[in-house]
Amino acid sequence: MEKTRHTTVSPDLATWTRQNDALTPIAGGMISTGNIVERPKVIYNRNTGEYVMWFHSDSSNYGAAQVGVAVARTPCGPFTYRGSFRPLNAESRDMGTFVDDDAAQTAYLLYASDNNQNFKISRLDANYYNVVTQVSVISRSTFESPGIIKRNGVYHLFASKTTGWDPNANKVVTASSLAGPWSAESDIAPRNTRTYFSQNTFNLPISQNFAIYMGDRWRPSLLGSSRYIWYPMTWSNGNLPQIVPADVWSIDLASGTYTAAQGTTYEAERGTMSGGARLLNNTAFSGGTCVGYLGNGGSLTLNNVQGIGADQWISLYYANADSTWRNTTVSANGGAAARVDQPNTGGGSVVLSVPVKLFLRSGANSITFSAGQSNWAADLDKIVVYTAT
Repeated sequence: MEKTRHTTVSPDLATWTRQNDALTPIAGGMISTGNIVERPKVIYNRNTGEYVMWFHSDSSNYGAAQVGVAVARTPCGPFTYRGSFRPLNAESRDMGTFVDDDAAQTAYLLYASDNNQNFKISRLDANYYNVVTQVSVISRSTFESPGIIKRNGVYHLFASKTTGWDPNANKVVTASSLAGPWSAESDIAPRNTRTYFSQNTFNLPISQNFAIYMGDRWRPSLLGSSRYIWYPMTWSNGNLPQIVPADVWSIDLASGTYTAAQGTTYEAERGTMSGGARLLNNTAFSGGTCVGYLGNGGSLTLNNVQGIGADQWISLYYANADSTWRNTTVSANGGAAARVDQPNTGGGSVVLSVPVKLFLRSGANSITFSAGQSNWAADLDKIVVYTAT
């Protein structure tokens, strides 16, 4: 646990304010600065009035495979550490929690176990301090990073597969009881996107047919720069849930709805290429064409990009077939360049998007990509410019 774990609060899920430190390292134990504390989940026990934090508690080599528990009287803490242990003497690594809607508000631990081969669900005691009974095992599932949403009496278990820090096609399985039987696996996003380069970390229900998918976008070579991705996730016509990959979207908590912003698209192939940049043909790209060989002397300028005289979100749609990340510089009207990271997309025919915020003057703008950088950037399909903030 290299640092204290802090909390942030929000009235609308859009604006956030940092609060006090929630959990502080303790020397000589399982939450010392040399240990792992990750995936914290806080659940409220209405019978005791306590907030109970469960987290993955581990040694630096991930050999301890334990859960940790801490308690507080307020959701932001500070939390008092109670201890770390293996639930029912079994390994636990990536984990989550779930509180059911029964009269007792029964809580459960969801965890990857047995060297991440089997996934387990176990009931907590009335205080939410300990694990008392194993409820279900999904054998050989290699599930991790779990979350559960209960909808119309059906439990939806979301989880990724086990591929280290690399993303994969995250799954959902369903059951009418936490004891199972569980359905066959279904993808929550197009499989080739590998869940839009993310790993499930939490699933927040908002209304009957709408939840928020919260995912980690891990960067193995620089974990501290890893980011979150939040997308709407919807149930359409009674079908299984699917992520909606909206670049820019807003939420109305009062009505339980979301709105995906509409932007203006500018195709990369309509820009002016310099240096070694050239057109590449591939049916995966909009219009069947993208601009490749950007960076390392190649650049692209898109002219007559319309702005509103404000900071605006711009989404770059790109493909990066490398096994590692690339990046590109982006500047507007000859101004200072911003660097935008471009995770590997899983193939040259898989297109993902990454955001950048630039000031665009009112009216026409020129946006230049990859100028002056010595490394290769990803192939650029298009950009989408948004006016919504």
